[in-house]
Formats: sequence, structure tokens, C-alpha cells
Amino acid sequence: MWIRKGDRDRRKGVDSPMPTQLVSTEEFIPRHQTEEQKRVEQLIGSLADGKAKKLGMDRRTFMRSPMGMATCFWASNQVFGANFEVDEAETMEEAASAEKWPKGEYFVLDVQAHFTNGFALNFRTDPSIVGMGFNLKNDAASYGFRNFVKEFFFDSETDMIIISGVPGREILRDKDGKIPEGAMRRGGILPSWLMSQASRDINKLASSTRALCQGNLAPNHYWDKANNKINEAETLEQMEREVKQYGIASWKWYCHTDPGQSGGGFQLDDDKAAWFYAQTRKLGIKLISVHKGYSYQSRTLGHLANPKDVEKAALENPDINFVIYHSALKHGVNEPEFKDPKNYDAVTGDFAWHNVLMDIKRRNPKIRNVYPEIGSFFGPLVIANPQLAMHGIGKNIKYYGADHVVWGTDCIWWGSPQWVIEAFKRFQISDEMCEKFGYKKISKEDKAKIFGLNAARLYKIDLKKKRNPLPKDALDHLKDSYLAEGGQRNNFAHGWVRADD
Repeated sequence: MWIRKGDRDRRKGVDSPMPTQLVSTEEFIPRHQTEEQKRVEQLIGSLADGKAKKLGMDRRTFMRSPMGMATCFWASNQVFGANFEVDEAETMEEAASAEKWPKGEYFVLDVQAHFTNGFALNFRTDPSIVGMGFNLKNDAASYGFRNFVKEFFFDSETDMIIISGVPGREILRDKDGKIPEGAMRRGGILPSWLMSQASRDINKLASSTRALCQGNLAPNHYWDKANNKINEAETLEQMEREVKQYGIASWKWYCHTDPGQSGGGFQLDDDKAAWFYAQTRKLGIKLISVHKGYSYQSRTLGHLANPKDVEKAALENPDINFVIYHSALKHGVNEPEFKDPKNYDAVTGDFAWHNVLMDIKRRNPKIRNVYPEIGSFFGPLVIANPQLAMHGIGKNIKYYGADHVVWGTDCIWWGSPQWVIEAFKRFQISDEMCEKFGYKKISKEDKAKIFGLNAARLYKIDLKKKRNPLPKDALDHLKDSYLAEGGQRNNFAHGWVRADD
């Protein structure tokens, strides 16, 4: 049986801003908490109790402070080794963290930000994704737009977001042949029209650009079944709508889903994709964000999430940039398959399918239009064991360069993205790993690129305009009010874990 991580924590009295076990986004099956993760969780609790008491604070308030966050990294270091830069003074003095890790030091642009249209991660019943057979209780509000805004803009240092879609096909016309508008277009979990509306609502509230949106349209969404080919007229109609009316900034593709019921998925290097590239060029959108990895998302088409098709697509379309979500990690690190030597080589630090993405760059060092993204990649690896994260981030930078690694968190599935931001700020690759595997220390300049500068270049964002601190935009004013009225980050992860942990 599965249970939301936040509900599990409340039941056991756990209160931690950093997840203490792997949280499933429903792209992999939750597995039991490891012995090391249990030790981290227990240590966080005991340290928090003692420190809060010394400071005359209640535990809840302490765990929502910078001191509570620092305590989590301190506890992880005691179990896994010194993988995070954290001083013990930070666990007792807010000023120590503020001085060492000042807010706003980095421009943070999250390219994988999700909420749902009245769904509570109901992926199993969505027709575009093959289910895994679990009947779960859902809480739509946790995944809704209001909580999404709170988690990203009130409770984290995220400066801008790309609202990222999940596969769904919008209704082009109703039964009377009329073109529906707004919610009548439907389209599944997070349709393109809703991403567009949400980004405009956020920007209007902020009186500045804080959100951009993606389009869900992909080559197999509108299908001519009689002739077994793309319905070009319907696809072009929707393509123009998403670009001209919705104002999308990139496409979001899932090669391993079949919303148009074509009978299969597609690949980045097949004729379906080639036709789409030709059409999207005419409309000026030359950025494709594609889910790769986490093959369990589809039992029948999961093999199409292998990034092997990236090579030919990138070489033949040098004017189009490809952002590879999840850095193509095939299995979640708590899946039993991850421990299979075929999927993780403990000697070389290679991960299944991530190594396929790395090999592409090794073979083609001149490729400059492929960008590994680290949502549901860095976070899970660093929770499972920070040395795994050293391999993952180390290889991304070693082969693609720090100027081609893109920040994303896959939140709000994980709750507030702040813990992932804090973790990456403090994260470092050890001297031993650098010497043994040829990785490089991650400089502040590298982190600045990864946190936002790389994505800003891809999305053509004017950094000077967006970073202008005066006047404060509306979201900053609301944030001040929210905190002044006692608002606190909710240390609640909305993904799933095993109920018997």
C-alpha cells in the first residue's frame, strides 16, 4: 500500500524540510526506506529536539527555519560522510546560514514545475499513461494551483518557473463541430491551455514575468487512423493555437505515451518527429523538452524513454535545442532494478540510460544542442546516497559542461523545491571522487549556470530585466505579508512512499 510522504511523516511524528527517503512521483514504485535513511531521519529528529529546546523554540518553528534545514544536511553528513558544506554553527544561528548562503545569490529558473487540473497525481487512470494497478486515495488540493504558487513563490528562492506539462490531448472540436474554449478544451492532467492561463495569472499578479509555459502537443497526438499517419491538419491547427494563442516557450514531449491512440509512441529521430520539426521551425519554436528515463511510467512503451534517439535528432537538427528531463535516469534509485549491475555499475558510477546520454556526447563532442536536466535526478540521488549524486552531476558536467546542465526539480511532487535548492547550494564533489573519476569541483560560477543562467539562455530571458530588485513585484510584496503574518514553509512532500515504512 502507498501513502503520501507527508501523511506518513505526520503519522510517525517526522518533521523534516528534506525528504528522509525516496518519494515516488508515480514514475517509479516506492521502495522501503534504507537503514542509512532511517538513521538520518532519527538523527534529524533527535538533533532538532535538543537544539530547539536550547533555543527556546518549539520543534515545528525550528524545523522551518534555516537552522532546521542546516540540521538536515549536518545529519546527512554524519551518516553518509561530508558531502554537504555546512557548519555546526548554522544549526544554531540563523545569521550563520544567512551570511554563508545569502538569499538571492543565484538566479533560480526551474524548468520542470508542475501542478494538476483537479487531479491528485491520478496518472494511473489517465488514458495517456499505462497504469500500474494501484488504487490510491487522492487529495487534489495538494497538487492544485494555489498550493503550487505558495510552494514555488512563497516558500522557495525560485525566481522564475517553466510550467511543464504532462501528456494530454486537447479537444479540438465538440460534437457540434464548434471550437471549445478554456476548460471546455479539457486535455488531461495539465493541458496546454491551463499552463498558459496559469502563467499569465502569475505574471499579472507579479506585474512582471515570473512564469513561462510549455505546450503539450507532440507528433502522435492527432492521428489519422484510417491512413495510419499524423493528422496534419489537426496537428497544425493545434500547433498554431499553442504558439500564437497560448504563447508557449517550448514543447514538452513524452515519446512513450499515446494520447492520439496511434497504436504506439514515437522517437526523436523518426519521420513523425522530422515532420514536426519542419513545422515548428516555421512558427519560431526551436526548443524541445523531452521526458527521458523513468521507464516504469509506461509498461508497454517505456523502452521509448531511452535517450538513444537523441543522437541522430541533435545531429540532424542543430538549430533545435533538446532539454533531456531527468538526465535520462532509467530507474528510480530505490527500484530493485537499480541495484542490478546492468543498471548501476558501482565501479564506474554509470547509471542505466544516463550512460547512453553520456556516450552520445563522448562520441560527438561537437554537439552543443543537448542539455541534461536534473529534476528527479539530483534530488533522489542525493537522498539515496550523496555519492550517487556526485556521479550523476559529475558526469553531466564532465561530458556536457556546466554550461549545458539545466536546473529543474519536478516539484510540487516533492513539496517545496527549497530543500533541493539548499542541497545543491551546499553540494560538492569530493576530492577523492574528482581524482578517481575525473570529475571537477563545482564552482559558484558552475552553480550559477546550472541554477538558472543556462535555462535563461535557452528561453531567451532578459536577466537584467528580471533581476531588477526595484520596484518589488507583487509576488515579493505578498511574500513579505505572508511571512509577517506567521506563514511558514510546509515541510510536506506530496509524492508517495510505502505505508509500512
